[in-house]
Amino acid sequence: MASFLCSTRFFLLILLLSAVPIAYIIHSETSERATHVYSYHSAGWLRESTKWDALNSRFIVSFFEGGLGLIPLNEHHSTGAVLEEIPVVGKSGSGKNSTLGFVIDRPRNRAVAAIADVLGNKYSAVAAYDLTTWDQLFLTQLSGPDGEKGFADDVAVDEEGNSYITDTKGNKIWKVGPNGEYLHAIKSPLFTPKEWYYNLVGLNGIVYHPNGYLLVDHTLTGNLFKVEIGSKSGDEVKVVKIIGGGSLMFGDGMEILSPTKIVVAGNPSRLVESLDDWETARIVGKFSGVTHRLVTAAFVKEGKVYLNHLFGLGYPKRKHVLVEAVFSSFK
Repeated sequence: MASFLCSTRFFLLILLLSAVPIAYIIHSETSERATHVYSYHSAGWLRESTKWDALNSRFIVSFFEGGLGLIPLNEHHSTGAVLEEIPVVGKSGSGKNSTLGFVIDRPRNRAVAAIADVLGNKYSAVAAYDLTTWDQLFLTQLSGPDGEKGFADDVAVDEEGNSYITDTKGNKIWKVGPNGEYLHAIKSPLFTPKEWYYNLVGLNGIVYHPNGYLLVDHTLTGNLFKVEIGSKSGDEVKVVKIIGGGSLMFGDGMEILSPTKIVVAGNPSRLVESLDDWETARIVGKFSGVTHRLVTAAFVKEGKVYLNHLFGLGYPKRKHVLVEAVFSSFK
């Protein structure tokens, strides 16, 4: 066995096996996209989430190395031109933490972002930034070295300005008040499956529904939860039954399109519809995106869904892509 590992045949086998994914990536990058794409240059390899700020005609993007950036889109932008990222918020919190999912809180003119120690899970926080000045409005620590481990991953904001942050590590939802005051954690046995391996990546994407509740996905079980917040019996958690087949497994960030439709970003991304106020739901469409770049979030621009991809490619500047999702019917 040792002689084979040191042989020319083994070396050639490694070259052959590595050539397959490399060829796939090259083909994917050089082929013409089937749907519309915005490309932008960045100084970082990893970009977790993107939102469209229609009021200011710009994309806002979160940095895995910590912080936020802008990608302006002016009226002279031509199709196919590569845009440029402009950093506006530096690292937040203590240590080398990532800025992950975030939401634009338009009534309060701010962006609210989840911040986490991705590798060690020793620090989680939520921060808010003014959309005009980019001043930090609050930074609230949710977990740290002296407590249990946590992983703040995504954020939703309700009509009163309360923030809800998913804990992917601890399978709970932190609730923080409009001014950054920590309120409590929403917990449920339904959030935590019995099998340990399903808890490696737990609660992830979250959106606030205009009817006054939260919708949350669980990455490895594929479950979708409806969380009635502030009900008479406390926060009530239900599993949304997915009818008609299909799974939401490997779902990441979510985006609400209308009271009856959401997008669950992932590989593939899924269009999900409910006709009974999210007691049950059905997968009605799928879109794969640029799979080797890894889809992590979705957003809406002028009625069209676009997908954020984690990985940028190229050197010295990395090029990232925001790809329009056109969903094929799911049967």
